[in-house]
Amino acid sequence: METSGPGAHDAVDAITDQWAAVRPDLDTLPMAVFGRIYRLAAAMRGRVDKAYAPYGMALGEFDVLATLRRSGAPYTLSPRELTATLMITTGGMTGRLDKLEKAGLLSRSPDPNDRRGLRVTLSERGRELVDEAVAAGLAQQREALEGALDPEEREQLAGLLRKLLTTTV
Repeated sequence: METSGPGAHDAVDAITDQWAAVRPDLDTLPMAVFGRIYRLAAAMRGRVDKAYAPYGMALGEFDVLATLRRSGAPYTLSPRELTATLMITTGGMTGRLDKLEKAGLLSRSPDPNDRRGLRVTLSERGRELVDEAVAAGLAQQREALEGALDPEEREQLAGLLRKLLTTTV
């Protein structure tokens, strides 16, 4: 049984083969596509988490710092804006902000336009750290793509996934 390359048989094939044996009436192609997407996402999360570890952060903390960094100078957002962007609960966001503030990577201050609100600002140290971490994470992602797909295939995959995502979500 081939384990890599275009004719490879993987764990998802084994699952769909089993379904085909007991339920030949089912079209298992969707299971094959999304099963691979889920498994790939989990595998890449592990690789990227390892890339972020030397910077003292996991993917969750990276996401907060990266969102602030991508917002542009002055790298400030409200906790509500961060929560909406990252699709996590307010409790989950508070925990992340507490950890990152304690590490000196961001600060929270009163919102000058809303006395009940706060603003979260990326510190200089946080900006430097997230700039290094994003490069390390991208290196892991690039390595995975370049190890399996040629440039045209990478572009095609990105386009197909974009199309699927924009019509599904």
